Amino acid sequence: MQYELRQQVIEPTRPTFTHLIDRYGARPATRYEEGSVGIQPTENFHYRPLWDPAHELYDETYTALRLTDPYSFSDPRQYYYTPYVSNRAALHEAFGKTLDYVADRHLLDNMPDDWRRVVAEVLLPLRYYESGAQLLLVNGGRFAYGTTIEQCLSYAAFDRIGNAQLISRIGIAFGGNTDSALATTKGAWMEADYLQGLRRLVEELLVEPDWAAAMMAVDLTDQLLYPLLTRRLDEAALLSGAGAYSLLTQYLATWFADNRKWADALTAAWLADGTHGAANGEALRRITARYLPQAIGAVTTLARGIDERTAGAGAADAVAATAAELTSKLAAAGLTDDPAARTE
Repeated sequence: MQYELRQQVIEPTRPTFTHLIDRYGARPATRYEEGSVGIQPTENFHYRPLWDPAHELYDETYTALRLTDPYSFSDPRQYYYTPYVSNRAALHEAFGKTLDYVADRHLLDNMPDDWRRVVAEVLLPLRYYESGAQLLLVNGGRFAYGTTIEQCLSYAAFDRIGNAQLISRIGIAFGGNTDSALATTKGAWMEADYLQGLRRLVEELLVEPDWAAAMMAVDLTDQLLYPLLTRRLDEAALLSGAGAYSLLTQYLATWFADNRKWADALTAAWLADGTHGAANGEALRRITARYLPQAIGAVTTLARGIDERTAGAGAADAVAATAAELTSKLAAAGLTDDPAARTE
């Protein structure tokens, strides 16, 4: 008896889920769309929160910043779980290899003393800034309305604790594979004058009731802090024989550039919304007026602390220039009327 094997193609009756067909038409959906769009419940909730009976469990009025259709925003990176995890695993693996390279060649030990102070007294305590940012973004992930927004916030929260871990790993290597360097960082975060502006900002944001206002305040601070850490100090370190600093902080620069993609896109979506755009613009102007001066003041104070530890860093001047650039960018978007950066 002979058997003949044939291939038979069975066409699916529909290319994707019904709610995606209703939105995009009868075409195959991407993995990102299937795992992100229309996932959040919108009706038939079990009960209102006992601690906030004025809101539903999922409620767009947890923030003043709203979208008519929350799924009009999508992550430009198209991150759902698998590509996000793969990307970050590769980043952390590359960082581990660089850290091994630095440790094997004793590059941290051989840095100039002033740059060792910058690492020990400025960079390492910033793991607490990252930890605070993580809490704020987790809060945003819980109360954001629409899975595409919630995903970005949740992944950003994972990133912030990942950044804290990267800084902690630098600290362990800096301390000769012990926690001796890290043991001093909490005291510095709690007491050092040059860190109190950042600490105050983070702690005030922890009680900010509007999750989007807290997110935007952190983002404004990031746009001042990260160029200082990864651009100005990178250049100064290379010219001062502290190449280990540049090698290790390049991963923070990579993350910051990636994070900007969704943060800028979300702000643009809020401003462009057909129904809520004008109100969103007013809310963003209030947020900017409230938090931008405080963020500039906090990062400027940190920069002055850096300048006190190493000559030639030019950290305070760099922050002033970055603040002017940021203020101009915000003014161009209609988010501030102030033509120059201000400090508290």
